[in-house]
Amino acid sequence: MNIATPADSGQLVTIPQETALSVFTTPKAMDPFLARIREEIDAFVPDLTTAAGRKAIASMAYKIAQSKTYLESVGKALADEQKEIPKKIDACRKQVRDTLDSWKDEVRKPLTDWEAAEEARIKKHTDAITALNELSRLAPGRDSAGLKVSLVQVEAVVIGPACEEFEADYARAKDAARAALNEEIPKAEKREAEAAELIRLREEAARRAEQDRIAEIQREAAERAKREAEAEAQRKIDAEKAAAEKAQADAAAEAQRKLEEQAAATRRAEEEAAAAQRRAAETEARLKREAEEGANRIAAETARREANKEHRASINRAAVAAFVAGGIAEDVAKAVVILIASKSIPAITISY
Repeated sequence: MNIATPADSGQLVTIPQETALSVFTTPKAMDPFLARIREEIDAFVPDLTTAAGRKAIASMAYKIAQSKTYLESVGKALADEQKEIPKKIDACRKQVRDTLDSWKDEVRKPLTDWEAAEEARIKKHTDAITALNELSRLAPGRDSAGLKVSLVQVEAVVIGPACEEFEADYARAKDAARAALNEEIPKAEKREAEAAELIRLREEAARRAEQDRIAEIQREAAERAKREAEAEAQRKIDAEKAAAEKAQADAAAEAQRKLEEQAAATRRAEEEAAAAQRRAAETEARLKREAEEGANRIAAETARREANKEHRASINRAAVAAFVAGGIAEDVAKAVVILIASKSIPAITISY
């Protein structure tokens, strides 16, 4: 049976070939060897503050793993040769595996914890920088209120020691986001002002048209009343001439009747004018209501488009993050998501 030495494979203990069977088959005979490894572990002082210290931790964990492999191989060789005692040897092998795996994990835990914390720290910075870059990319086309909120968020990012080694990346992303937002805010405000001005002009034109229509109705009604009054006056004169020979009483009665008819005609003209004014007021109220409803529909549609745009952007960011988590470079992941979102990749889509 060939048994490797520590110099051969880097393990922390070795078992003389002539005593190997006794060690693996005698209860507690393995304990001194494990204790020797434990002494090495206890004497080892981990140092996470330097690259050499972290490398030493990894090296110690590796030696423990190699010791496990070595003892496991010795036991396996004995088990193969000593078929009558495999259960004892296998039990000892399991003890070695479990104990040394536990000790390996124990020794490596400070480094493992440090690596996890380092990964989380770096991810926190890269996620924040990505968010700033997204603000730059998504700025065009947004409403001015949302852009201003984003600008406040960008200005709230403090570039300093808290950024650690990513300070330059933060500064570049913040400057780019600030520039993009400051460029887009006036454009958005101009678009919104033009839309509001268009609505105002339409309302004003409709109001003027209705006022002109009402004025025309009133003018025509006044002219009609005037013509009717003049015609009525002429008819009265004609009637008076024709009835000159009649009795004074009949003439007075006829004149009274004519005056009452004229008053009635005047009242009718006034009622028609009043009705025209009421219709004009109702039309103005209807036009104003329709304009307000149109403005509300436009605002609702704008809000829906912005919400849909933000929803798609959120799903795209999640897809990029998933690609990055799978080991794809961030710029490549972004390019892939853009190609899929634009339906440039056959048979692959993003569900929004």
